[in-house]
Amino acid sequence: MIVRISGEGQFRLADSESTRLNELEAAVVGAIEQGREADYPAAYAALLDYVRSNGEELSDDDLEGSDVILPPSDTTFAEAGADFTGEGLIPD
Repeated sequence: MIVRISGEGQFRLADSESTRLNELEAAVVGAIEQGREADYPAAYAALLDYVRSNGEELSDDDLEGSDVILPPSDTTFAEAGADFTGEGLIPD
């Protein structure tokens, strides 16, 4: 699975990582849908950190399509509300 963090780059993660990615994204979606703005920064940082830590960063020359595109790390709670709702961004 290829995950792009907008403004940073792409990371290749094993398909087996999708369960944990979905759990981390669910925490982000839950914070947004329940209006828990104070919980959002830590939840989103955990998702991004997981991708960075467990993924293999692809070079800029590697032109692969992304399976998931995550918003930039500085995305605000209000901005995230447009992206992280319902089904979320990460496919099951």
